[in-house]
Amino acid sequence: MNIEQRILEKLEHLEAEMKAQSLWDEVPPSSEAFESVEPFAIDKMEAAQWLQWILIPRLNEMIDQGVTLPSNFAIAPYFEEVYKDDEDGKFIAFLDHLRELDSYFQFTVTGG
Repeated sequence: MNIEQRILEKLEHLEAEMKAQSLWDEVPPSSEAFESVEPFAIDKMEAAQWLQWILIPRLNEMIDQGVTLPSNFAIAPYFEEVYKDDEDGKFIAFLDHLRELDSYFQFTVTGG
């Protein structure tokens, strides 16, 4: 399995975990939310919305188009901060998926 296939598989795992934790929305945020210029659209979207509606589709599109993927990419620290008060451990698997996804971007990936 090449790196792109592993990323796609991890994105599927993230989607499944987000649905399991009721983080997956059926309705997208307002069109205004997509116009945010802030990192993670932090001013217009919840963290999980950004992941669902911006990052996951963007990575899928980049892989489909065979373009070079980002390197030195890390989103887990942001989500660790968002869910730092998770005393019940509800988001452990979700954060583990994000950390593994990050590990795939610690080098430059060229589309296949």
